[in-house]
Amino acid sequence: MEKDWKLFRKKLGSWQEAYMDKLVEEYKSILNSDALSSDKYWALRKKIYEDYKSPGVLARDVSRSKSRSNMFIILLGLLRDEAITMDDLDGFSDELKEDLQQLLK
Repeated sequence: MEKDWKLFRKKLGSWQEAYMDKLVEEYKSILNSDALSSDKYWALRKKIYEDYKSPGVLARDVSRSKSRSNMFIILLGLLRDEAITMDDLDGFSDELKEDLQQLLK
């Protein structure tokens, strides 16, 4: 479990950056659409509000609590949010991956 925790702490930042890069591209699409400026604003506001609550955005702040018990919940949220895939868990213990897969079914 210690190995999983260290790997999680190492990878979380890059996972979050990749997820946020994806979100920024989605925001650009909204802003570059042919919609009225007011419609773009409200669509962007709604999207940012929804994204703010997603595990891909909140994960780093939650993990800073240094609670190892949060790791599993964060990983599950990232997987459900499609911020990461099971392939991103290469190097993690088989037990952890199996537990996550069971809950994702």
